[in-house]
Amino acid sequence: MPPAWGTAEGGTMCLLFAATYPQRTAALVVIGGYAAGSGPRTIPSAARPRTTRRLSRTFESWGEPVGLGVRAPSLADDERFRAWWARYLRMSASPRAAYALTQMNAPIDTRHVLSAVSAPTLVIHRSGDRALPVEGARYLAGRIEGAKLAELPGDDHLPFVGNQDEILDEVEEFLMGVRRRPAPDRVLATVLFTDVVGSTEPACGARRPRLEGPARASPCACEARARALARLGGGHCRRRLSRDLRRPGRAIRCACAVRDAVRELGLDIRAGLHTGECEVLGSTVAGIAAHIGARVSALAGGGEVLVSSTVKDLVAGSGIAFCERGEHVLKGVPEPWRIYAVEGV
Repeated sequence: MPPAWGTAEGGTMCLLFAATYPQRTAALVVIGGYAAGSGPRTIPSAARPRTTRRLSRTFESWGEPVGLGVRAPSLADDERFRAWWARYLRMSASPRAAYALTQMNAPIDTRHVLSAVSAPTLVIHRSGDRALPVEGARYLAGRIEGAKLAELPGDDHLPFVGNQDEILDEVEEFLMGVRRRPAPDRVLATVLFTDVVGSTEPACGARRPRLEGPARASPCACEARARALARLGGGHCRRRLSRDLRRPGRAIRCACAVRDAVRELGLDIRAGLHTGECEVLGSTVAGIAAHIGARVSALAGGGEVLVSSTVKDLVAGSGIAFCERGEHVLKGVPEPWRIYAVEGV
């Protein structure tokens, strides 16, 4: 037994169906709906006579992108959507039929059946809906026993524009009892981890060599150079991680450039690279690929750039020379990985 689902005037038909055939209505969802079209002003209804007159005038320009300022203000200036909407109107009805439809919808009044609706009901409405004011939805939800009202932000009336994902989330939770988390955004990326050798020594009480001149600000300068070189490599730098370097070969050259640049500041870095599928979390990445990249970096010594076997295989024929460093068990990774050191680019 499926739920009844309707928008605007379609919602009123669903109300009638649910009241007439309760045994055939598992649930009722009304989006952007109302109960009465031309009732007295003491009843908060959506389509007043002035609204009807405004709608009836649209038939004069039928086939043009009329009514978008009311139905979809968020896309009213979008030329592609305007062209689609005009074509939709032309294919849906003739000007005379459109006018007749507005006249037929004007006297709709389902207030007398609301108390007979026994199916679980969800009423969804955008708070700034310019076509059918939200008061109509509040009236509906207040007179259907047990109905849930979901007022969402926005000015659009058409449910398939604007924040339609929020509408679907409300419907899914209402019908299924749960709201799924959005699927993670995954990308295939080369991740490059770098770390200043000995950067943790001050925290352990060890003394670092005295650095003269500009090297006094070396940690900040190191990070700045790493960021700049990562951008040149087509990637993004987040703390010790550069991601989305477009090609593994470019990522290796970026790592070597960072290593050589910070040596001018009197520092050494270690670097590790791996290529795999990563989960994007805001400005950084996560997942097993990022974890492997971090573990490869931890194996490197000062001035070394290590890569996983995946990276080495992907850059075959690039002219980059490697030296095998054997098979290693990486903490938190189920299988051992063969590691290689970059010898020349």
